[in-house]
Amino acid sequence: MTEMVFGTVPVRAGDPVLPRWWRTIDKWALSAILALFGVGMLLGLAASVPLAEKNGLEPFYYVKRQAFFGTIALMAMLGISMLTPQQVRRLGVVGFGIGMLAILLLPVFGTDFGKGAVRWFSFGFASVQPSEFLKPGFVIMAGWMMAAAHEVSGPPGRLFSFAMTVVIVLCLALQPDFGQASLVLFSWMVMYFVSGASVVPLIATGGLTAAGAVFAYNNSEHFARRINGFLSTEIDPRTQIGYATNAIQEGGFFGVGVGEGTVKWQLPDAHTDFIIAVAAEEYGLLLVLVIIGLYALVVTRSLIRLMRERDPFTRIAGAGLACAFGVQALINMGVAVRLLPAKGMTLPFVSYGGSSVIASGIALGFLLALTRSRPQGEISDILARRSR
Repeated sequence: MTEMVFGTVPVRAGDPVLPRWWRTIDKWALSAILALFGVGMLLGLAASVPLAEKNGLEPFYYVKRQAFFGTIALMAMLGISMLTPQQVRRLGVVGFGIGMLAILLLPVFGTDFGKGAVRWFSFGFASVQPSEFLKPGFVIMAGWMMAAAHEVSGPPGRLFSFAMTVVIVLCLALQPDFGQASLVLFSWMVMYFVSGASVVPLIATGGLTAAGAVFAYNNSEHFARRINGFLSTEIDPRTQIGYATNAIQEGGFFGVGVGEGTVKWQLPDAHTDFIIAVAAEEYGLLLVLVIIGLYALVVTRSLIRLMRERDPFTRIAGAGLACAFGVQALINMGVAVRLLPAKGMTLPFVSYGGSSVIASGIALGFLLALTRSRPQGEISDILARRSR
């Protein structure tokens, strides 16, 4: 009766892992994630061929690499999604420790690949951007700290998480990587709100963020150049934003046709930061709306399931992961249509990039694990017992 009313899925003792996982996983969110990866491969076929030819490589070099990294990401996502919340917390804390150590070592061993920001470790055959892997670990770590504050005589977890967030944001801003820094700060603010804390500290944090932005504008040429370009009333058609804006306008509702787009030949980052411009030009607004709908489905389904959870850690960390995933997608698409300053942020699970797609797979694995249905794990179960 409880299952019929509240949707709780019973789990029998000794039940095999795979059948139990299949009954409890959010199949709608999982399907949307797989569809996003499929869209990413489709767009990679269109966007990465010109870059491969420009670099003297075989036409589908980057597509094959994306398929390889994507396979690793999907395997990691599915494996992690089978974990319990306790196992997710342990893995996330270990991942956070490794990611934080890597961030601290970037000034010594990192490289900028000529882009003016030291964000990567180069190993010759591949490169790694540690900030991508730090994000899911950070959300899990911060969620654990905030959940601990709900316990009787628990530590001041919110304060500890805030101090940790400040350190991470400063490390990222010094690279400089203001996009990832803002995403980390946003994730913390979401979790802080979900944990039931007062709104006043959030307002104060917003004020400090604004003051930090003013300071960065006055002291960072990199930051000021992007803000000035965003605020300019005229768009230079020879810039990445200019090419992307023109491509989106040319695409219309149905696009110019598969393979007929030109922006992929003009943009050096067409397969990464501006992949949505390729989608809009060749497939039109129709595909863009489908992509937005898939991201919205993952986020809304996850938040709805988390609202029924009574475990503080699951609610807080899950909300942080879901909102970070959705907001990163919004930032990427917002930059392409000039609603936001350029930030150099990928479109999760769609853009090309080993670090991006594998880190997204880990984060989504955490999210799917935390949103699995659990017997007697919902607030509605408590209310049902009290009403009897």
